[in-house]
Amino acid sequence: MTYIIAEPCVNVKDKACVEVCPVDCIHEAADGSSKILYIDPQECIDCGACVPACPVEAIFPEEELPEKWKSYAKENYDFFGRPYTPK
Repeated sequence: MTYIIAEPCVNVKDKACVEVCPVDCIHEAADGSSKILYIDPQECIDCGACVPACPVEAIFPEEELPEKWKSYAKENYDFFGRPYTPK
């Protein structure tokens, strides 16, 4: 399982989640151009430390991602060039 950052983070990118992540798996485009932060599904250790740190409540376990934001899962996997299989 991995965590997914969804719509509430769009154009916010607070980065409090980055500061608490013990494995540094939360990223944005190197040039800062991404509209949202992304969690690398291969690096994420499913600790959940990022969830309470997010001030806009944008981070969900992939299996609990609200239906209206399901597209963010594929976007997250695509960002890292990882294959996506809907959960």
